[in-house]
Amino acid sequence: MNYDQFLKIVEQQAGAGPRAAERAVQATFRTLSERLSKVESRDLLRELPPEAMPWLYTERDPETFGVGEFLRRVAERAGVDAETAGRHARAVFWAMGQAVSPEEFADMTADLPHDFEPLITEAERRYVEIVPAREFLAGVAERAGLDPEGARRATEAALETLAESVAPGEVENLVSQLPAPLHAPLKRGVGAAAARRPLEEFVRRIAEREGVSPEKAREHAGAVFAMLREAIAGEEYFDVTVQLPNEYRTLLPHP
Repeated sequence: MNYDQFLKIVEQQAGAGPRAAERAVQATFRTLSERLSKVESRDLLRELPPEAMPWLYTERDPETFGVGEFLRRVAERAGVDAETAGRHARAVFWAMGQAVSPEEFADMTADLPHDFEPLITEAERRYVEIVPAREFLAGVAERAGLDPEGARRATEAALETLAESVAPGEVENLVSQLPAPLHAPLKRGVGAAAARRPLEEFVRRIAEREGVSPEKAREHAGAVFAMLREAIAGEEYFDVTVQLPNEYRTLLPHP
């Protein structure tokens, strides 16, 4: 991967412009160089674009600060607030996950304390095999007795409504484990404030989006949840569904 491609990934993941993305890369790499061992810094540089060397290369012994101090330094160097620094750092780690081998990424994370996990989890999940969108939609179609277009509408309606009903962080985790064609409805839904809606309201919103009766929407939502259970890691499925009221259990597939 070349440096322009690396920056483009950071732009897309952070929702930032080119200059902000480059500041994020420089600030994150400079701060990371202060936290990693000399050996690990050099190992990373062997797999990253050569433009990273001025910021990531180090001859110093590593410091021992945690993620809070890491983000404070990133924010200071990039000239952004702490929340933005966190988003930008996650984007840089995601790009690193795209650029280096799984083995090298694992070596780097082993050099960092456990409190860095929120910054690197999404990049680590890149190595999880993602179910293709066609396969996901075919599964919904088969379970709900729909044609391909009907399965697409049902899936998008259910995912958008689900994204409105759980924490934004869980939506981000879903995005990291589902195929790109399914990201748009999740991102539309995450713009709304998460709300623990009664099941009847949840089904009604799906029905309106899909243009079907509530009875059909309930059936279709069950098919989408069944495919989610197959498509994403078990712990992530639990993290999402545990945020829903108990009455939603009638929609969820049995173990």
